[in-house]
Amino acid sequence: MNGAEVVIRALERHGVEVAFGHPGGAIMPVYDAIYDGNVRHVLVRHEQAGAHAADAYYRASGKPGVVIATSGPGATNLVTGLATAMMDSSAVVAITGNVPTSLIGTDAFQEADVYGITGPVTKHNFLVKRVEDLPRVIAEAFHIATTGRPGPVLVDIPKDVQQAAFEGDVDAEIEVDLPGFQPTWSGHAGQIRKAAEAIRAAERPVLMVGGGGQVAAPEVMAFAERLGVPVITTLMGIGAYPAGRDQSLGMPGMHGTVTSNRAITHCDLIIGAGLRFDDRVTGKISRFAPNATVVHIDVDPAEISKLVHAHVPVVGDLRDVLPRLADELGPLDVEPWWAQLREWKARYPERYKTEKPLVSQEVIELMRDVVGSDAIVATDVGQHQMFAARLYPTNAPRTWITSGGLGTMGFGLPAAIGAAFANPGTPVVLIAGDGSIQMNIQELATIRKHDLPIFIAITNNGVLGMVRQWQELFHAQRYSEIFLADSNPDFAKVAEAYGIEGHNVFDRETAQALVPEVVARGGPALLNFVVYESEKVFPMIPAGAGVDEMMIGDQEPDAEATS
Repeated sequence: MNGAEVVIRALERHGVEVAFGHPGGAIMPVYDAIYDGNVRHVLVRHEQAGAHAADAYYRASGKPGVVIATSGPGATNLVTGLATAMMDSSAVVAITGNVPTSLIGTDAFQEADVYGITGPVTKHNFLVKRVEDLPRVIAEAFHIATTGRPGPVLVDIPKDVQQAAFEGDVDAEIEVDLPGFQPTWSGHAGQIRKAAEAIRAAERPVLMVGGGGQVAAPEVMAFAERLGVPVITTLMGIGAYPAGRDQSLGMPGMHGTVTSNRAITHCDLIIGAGLRFDDRVTGKISRFAPNATVVHIDVDPAEISKLVHAHVPVVGDLRDVLPRLADELGPLDVEPWWAQLREWKARYPERYKTEKPLVSQEVIELMRDVVGSDAIVATDVGQHQMFAARLYPTNAPRTWITSGGLGTMGFGLPAAIGAAFANPGTPVVLIAGDGSIQMNIQELATIRKHDLPIFIAITNNGVLGMVRQWQELFHAQRYSEIFLADSNPDFAKVAEAYGIEGHNVFDRETAQALVPEVVARGGPALLNFVVYESEKVFPMIPAGAGVDEMMIGDQEPDAEATS
């Protein structure tokens, strides 16, 4: 057995069923081993797409995603995907080839310092110089990626190490012993008692759930139901608590709901569960929840008080901490607070103007109503992402797939692919913009090859919509380099060129008639909805402003609107 065969055998032993990637010279031995192995390989058309697909595979399944790439440009093409996974705490293991060890540092053909380049965007990385180390290193990579706060790990393997003979027992049990890596924290009993005391004293509490809630959705649900508290889910927390429940206030922050942002401003307690209080959530820190005691529960101690001061920090896994905290508490008597929240929810439902031809919000609502709430929803990044977060939030964990921390345009299409492989047969809805879809549009070939049940809804306003919104509101309508309509392709024809059903939709009557027909056929399909150019996402918190200073815009109840 050579090193490359050891790699595939190690992946099999770690339960890897699917890997995404693209071959090349320096990783050729591994691809030769894939030929006889039991790991299903999905050929993507660009390595960045492979990293995003592996990321989404983890998000949708809870099992670590795997991506494979060659040296030099193959490996550097992974960087954006690894940074995306790092920011959003996704367990990804990347396997890259490199030039032979004797050529490292010589500027050899397709050589890059992958170890140095990827260090800042991974949880850890390895450069393997001895074939004997491969089983141990791969075991450590999976352990690091999945233990504590998840994250991406890269294993860089020179070609001669892949080709070298392996003399050991590839199936021997490996005990991972990393003295400097002890990320498993059990919530401190004293801190849990302090948190319970703060919660019992609250009159206007909110539970704010982030991406960490995806792995602890049953515990989040039980805790929220036991206490009877309002629940706010961040962009990464969508699905960790069902969006359709009465206790849900929706998403907070820059483009969050009026109710959630007002709840933050007026609450006297925040129970922050599995979130890092990102700047898009908090706005200006000094104006964030000015009257609130903050109980911050997170598995990563580095996040505690990093931005928002935690009055009661609890370091630990939500699956451990929330049940123990719930045992200290019973239902809270906060009916006056609920009366205020219900008034805000009734006053500020989702609404949008429809005197213009077709708008993104109604397209997203139409997809939601036709495809249903059991689908997995993936998004790209831009206005459509914020609209979808509020109009097509999901009710189950691991069913909302989006790039939060890095805000990576081009994430959506490969992410939909990764989610489809993680949940075979489950329909996937991709909400994308005409700008973002073109950043990885080549992956339509991957969708077609595997006949994946993905419905792509492009909200095509002919501009870079979020940039346009900022330029209109804050840059004196100086529209610089945002116009796409004059050079956009015919998206329906692009889809058809890849062998996928495609339609251009220009009015709501056609949309309402066509979407049910397309969905009934089961996909894959691409629907290009031409929507109003000048729509804006409201509410909006301007840069540098506080959550209490949001621009409500067309969400004002006296706006001429329909919901």
